[in-house]
Amino acid sequence: MAGLVFLGRLGDLAGAAEIAMPMARTTALAVVMDRLPPALIAGLRSPKVRVAVNGELVPAEQPLDALMIADADEIAFLPPVSGG
Repeated sequence: MAGLVFLGRLGDLAGAAEIAMPMARTTALAVVMDRLPPALIAGLRSPKVRVAVNGELVPAEQPLDALMIADADEIAFLPPVSGG
């Protein structure tokens, strides 16, 4: 199972800080995201949200449709950081 981790306000949208997503094979992240609630998908697709796979940030310019994830991967969604 892939683990989807939602940090900050994204956890509020998801209703949990982490969701385990069963996967039968390597799949595009965009396909996995399509199984999530629509409000959460909209939040995750914000250009300001960053994605990390197994602790490594994915380049912002890489389309989610091209990002392949496998069973046991950890995918973290990081909202924009604010503060002073």
